[in-house]
Amino acid sequence: MSDAVREWFAGRFGEPTEVQAGTWAAAARGDDVLAVAPTGSGKTLAAFLWFIDRLGTSRGDAGGDSVEARDAARAARDAARAARDTGGVRVLYVSPLKALGVDVGRNLREPLAGLGWGDRISIGIRSGDTPHAERARLGRKPPDILITTPESLYLMLTSSVRETLRGVEAVIVDEIHAVAGSKRGSHLALSLERLDALAGRHVPRIGLSATVRPIDAVAAFLAGAGPDGQPRPCTVVTPPSAKKWDVSIRVPVDDMTALPEHPPLADGTGTGGAGARPEAGDYPEPDDRDGEAPESEAAGSHPGEPPGSMWPFIDREVYREASESTSTLVFVNSRRNAEKLTGRLNELWAADHAPELLSPARRRSPAQLGLVNDVAGQAPAMFARAHHGSVSKEERAGIEAALKDGRLRCVVATGTLELGIDMG
Repeated sequence: MSDAVREWFAGRFGEPTEVQAGTWAAAARGDDVLAVAPTGSGKTLAAFLWFIDRLGTSRGDAGGDSVEARDAARAARDAARAARDTGGVRVLYVSPLKALGVDVGRNLREPLAGLGWGDRISIGIRSGDTPHAERARLGRKPPDILITTPESLYLMLTSSVRETLRGVEAVIVDEIHAVAGSKRGSHLALSLERLDALAGRHVPRIGLSATVRPIDAVAAFLAGAGPDGQPRPCTVVTPPSAKKWDVSIRVPVDDMTALPEHPPLADGTGTGGAGARPEAGDYPEPDDRDGEAPESEAAGSHPGEPPGSMWPFIDREVYREASESTSTLVFVNSRRNAEKLTGRLNELWAADHAPELLSPARRRSPAQLGLVNDVAGQAPAMFARAHHGSVSKEERAGIEAALKDGRLRCVVATGTLELGIDMG
């Protein structure tokens, strides 16, 4: 890589991790690469930084006088010229979740700003949430780095916009274990072969995962087969690492066979109201993963918990854990459960900080308790927010940003955030 990138990286991080060094070397050779390393080991920069270097040095000073830097800059300029001739996108990043793609796009701006290349390299996002006008703009003026999903990639390759992908130099598939071996993965594999056919050459692929088994099978899935039907070679970068497990079982009461009375809220209403649980047996719902809540079930329709319920104590334990942490992700198995637990956590927060919200005249629904106020410049008056597929694109983006910035203490999510936080 160029001297400019080496100096920036050394000043920011010191030495590269094993997965970064191995992935950069494989990318420089043009290999297909499967990088498997624990969360927080720097896989995002492992996948992107070599290509960011090529893009940046193709449009300015390589940042050094070494033979290696000059050769890299010359190769990058040649590749950039070829890409400009064919319409534009240079690096294609495919994420199985829209939230993860948004997070990665935000995180890529740090190295670009640190290198002073923010005006040299453009980043765009295209997914099901992208407005039509923005999609049209991306088609007219494609970004250097395009972040998308498997479904949006398929749609692009089957429309006139595919011409913007003809000059793609590399495809990065994040969280590859989430699609390998599934119907969604089969569609993605077909799209990657269509991309090769469009480009008239094999476009190198980089797969990222924190945990994937069996590695050889996923590497074969990533690289695909050549024109002769034989599997393409794939370099596997998987530094040795020992898993550190932190697993505990906690019971929020001393004796589950003799539950104490439910602790009342600040207004003496017990555990009923906006965050109350449904009848016994309605929680959880394994057959309704991420499903819609029935219209007949209104917030506050259950005046209290059924006798002997553990849920008030579990709610309080979750609230205690979240209160003692800077940020907390709580996963549930349906949208309905996400909304209910969010409402309950906000109710507990209000009991501690704003008990007037719990008076009968001012009691609000879980959704209302989680809303951001309309006063510009003020923090949202809430403790937890729900994140699921029925939440609007704008709200989801706001929730994700607030969680990452430390402005939001807790998010209760379905699978929409299961892979949606980029830890490097």
